[in-house]
Amino acid sequence: MTTISKEKFVLSMSKENEQVAKVTSGSVVTFESYDCFSDKIVDERVTFETIGWDSVNPATGPLYVEEAAVGDTLKVEIKSIEIGDKGVMSVIPGAGAFGSTFEEEQSKIIPLKDGEAIFNDKLRIPFNKMIGVIGTAPEEGEVSTGTPGDHGGNLDCKKIAEGSTLYLPVNVEGALLSIGDAHAAMGDGELVVCGLEVPARTTVKVTVIKGQKYPLPFLVDSDHVMTLASEDTLDAASERAALNMQQFMVEHLGMNHVDAGLYLSIGADLKVCQVVNPKKTARVELPKSVLDSYQVTIE
Repeated sequence: MTTISKEKFVLSMSKENEQVAKVTSGSVVTFESYDCFSDKIVDERVTFETIGWDSVNPATGPLYVEEAAVGDTLKVEIKSIEIGDKGVMSVIPGAGAFGSTFEEEQSKIIPLKDGEAIFNDKLRIPFNKMIGVIGTAPEEGEVSTGTPGDHGGNLDCKKIAEGSTLYLPVNVEGALLSIGDAHAAMGDGELVVCGLEVPARTTVKVTVIKGQKYPLPFLVDSDHVMTLASEDTLDAASERAALNMQQFMVEHLGMNHVDAGLYLSIGADLKVCQVVNPKKTARVELPKSVLDSYQVTIE
């Protein structure tokens, strides 16, 4: 099995990034990663200003997948996310949904034990280990690892977790997959501008699917299939995520667009992934039972 050390990272996704490892389709790879603060908040005396935005969200990679050609899909199965015994959070004046309420930067170190984050002496939060940054290189230019898009990137979707499968576009030869910004826990919205940030070892299986059958990025877990979209506003992201799911139902279930829209309005859920990044991300969750009813499976 291939392991990529966290010292091999990028701060933007681009076809110009030099590959740090090469594997064949179907390989299992472990990505070691720094936390989103580059592991620099070692105690609560260290605040964000000592790090700066230029060191945020390092993503390990990129990984070159040999059979991946432009126009294909990269299937990324998240096998495990291993984390340590503490995580870190930070508040930054002017950043996130609560930025106007903070007068100074503060950091908080949160112990992790027995599957829970020990927030304080009264509150414990069960882990929902997930990956914040996961993406392939865009077709042109470079995109900061702090920004989400159709290539993936900083989607900050709490459903990108152990046991889920994310489908991403192959925009350049080899796909150039990078992964980082793991969280021990995060709520929908990521309201304070960070989750419970942790270094991690994320093990995935990467498989090339020829062509692009799904509206990408496309996410599957044990209960749902999900379309994700990132746009400048949450309204625009929500609408495109919904339209992408309608498209999926028309193309894969054989429904007409009217019935697909009607069903989505009563049988699916629109959720917010994050509202704090340069682009906002929304998802639409469709129960897998709908696919079962039409005898449709996801490759």
